Amino acid sequence: MTKRKGVLQKISLISAGVSFLLAIASSVMLYFQIESVGKDDPISASFMASTFFFVCVGVVLAVIGKADLPSFKSDNSETERN
Repeated sequence: MTKRKGVLQKISLISAGVSFLLAIASSVMLYFQIESVGKDDPISASFMASTFFFVCVGVVLAVIGKADLPSFKSDNSETERN
């Protein structure tokens, strides 16, 4: 039985997809930057760091979005006993 995903988990999955797309865009820009100025240029290094960052953020957000989290809603029957 699979639980429904919350709104924040859905947002996390969407953000993971966006992060992976940004990683791909950053790696394409890195490829063109390396062809024009080489990989020793500081801009090329920043594209390498951006690619690494976006991939890592995408992995973390995907794990958060796909996790089977328990429900933390309180039971109303316990609060009604007063």
